Amino acid sequence: MDALLTFVKTANGYLADYILIVLLVGVGLLFTIMTKFVQIRCFGEGMKRVFGGIKLFGGKNKIGLTSFQALATAIAAQVGTGNIVGASGAILVGGPGAIFWMWIIAFLGMATIYAEAVLAQETKVIDQNGEVHGGPVYYMKKAFTGNFGKFLAGFFSIATILALGFMGSMVQSNSIAESCNTAFGIPTWVVGIILAVVAAFIFLGGIQRIASVTEKLVPIMACLFLLGGLVILAVNIKAIPGTFAMIFKFAFTPEALIGGGIGYALKTAISQGAKRGLFSNEAGMGSTPHAHAQANVEKPHEQGVVAMIGVFIDTFVVLTMTALVVISTLFVNGPLAGATGDTYSALLADAGISKTNAMQLAAGSVFGDNIGAIFVAICLLFFAFSTVISWNFFGKINVQYMFKNSKIATLVYSIIAIVFIFLGTLASNDLVWELTDFFNYLMVLPNAIALIALSKLVAKNAKNAKNKNDKK
Repeated sequence: MDALLTFVKTANGYLADYILIVLLVGVGLLFTIMTKFVQIRCFGEGMKRVFGGIKLFGGKNKIGLTSFQALATAIAAQVGTGNIVGASGAILVGGPGAIFWMWIIAFLGMATIYAEAVLAQETKVIDQNGEVHGGPVYYMKKAFTGNFGKFLAGFFSIATILALGFMGSMVQSNSIAESCNTAFGIPTWVVGIILAVVAAFIFLGGIQRIASVTEKLVPIMACLFLLGGLVILAVNIKAIPGTFAMIFKFAFTPEALIGGGIGYALKTAISQGAKRGLFSNEAGMGSTPHAHAQANVEKPHEQGVVAMIGVFIDTFVVLTMTALVVISTLFVNGPLAGATGDTYSALLADAGISKTNAMQLAAGSVFGDNIGAIFVAICLLFFAFSTVISWNFFGKINVQYMFKNSKIATLVYSIIAIVFIFLGTLASNDLVWELTDFFNYLMVLPNAIALIALSKLVAKNAKNAKNKNDKK
């Protein structure tokens, strides 16, 4: 285990610090420019499409899902442990400035996810049974019609099945089990059994049952977390200006807090923002296009602007709430106040702060240790389990692609995924996170190549929509 952890950490270091940053920033800039800042220009349109006709009971559709159900399924995947545990880890390792770089990645990611959703709509396939099949594998084969396209699609499918269906589910169940054990004293293996049973019921119900769960679960879990976060911020209202000051200050001078040279510290802050930003909003990773392909919309652009709002909600609303709570309670007025490069590591160790308990400690400073732990445990349960549901569906689509819709293969996949959910509650936290990061990065590579190859098609959709709006 130790040898594997060391190897995966080394590989992730190279991928996150160099390849990932270049791809995420490069692709985001490309689509921001080619779509003429679609994330700004069409932000209002996206908000209207999401909140103008929101329904918690969308009902069943003969083909695919409603636009909101597709978005809810996507947000269920995006809003997970990355918004609490991942954000906390980024802050502790890269300093509060890592959040600034998460914002930058998310802003560019809104253009990227617009492209992903548009292409998912452009290339989706409806089979003879009325089932919708769509996602990156379909636009990869459109981008490259020969063997190279098949290779990219196959590589992506395998990485997705491993990253989301198996390893990713372990991360989510691991976080749920750890938080429930801390808050309620429930043994992790008991939590694992309960999660596996409930997941099996939902997995075997198909996309309509998944959509029915996510369209209700997502609004409830978001409101619960934001309400609790606002209470904590209200109590610490005087610390808010200092919180934002730390985010902007340490975005450019992180060495003053986390130590090391300016080059090393800045690279750490940016890479933490990039990789945790990816794990949180998933823009560019190729996961959420599976959900957006299911939407019943007249034009691909319509789901593209809806997809952008998913990234906005995930990062600029939910993740930012975590950041403000953690920084205001632990860094501005808490045990890490006044920390420098020479004292930071020692203060972290003395206070026993880690990415898995940072939010619990932050909430506990206002609600009390027990209630704070319970609040975070409940939020993590909602966040992480909703992600498990959506990720399993995304993995299933790729299993169906790889095995030509074989029911046996789909059943075997579901059984293995349920086993991984249980194993995640027993596994090493660090190893689970590193393995998930590794396979997430592998998903980005073929997805980014296909997005770049089809960039003109995305720009055409954005231009046509702009021309239509200008005529109005």
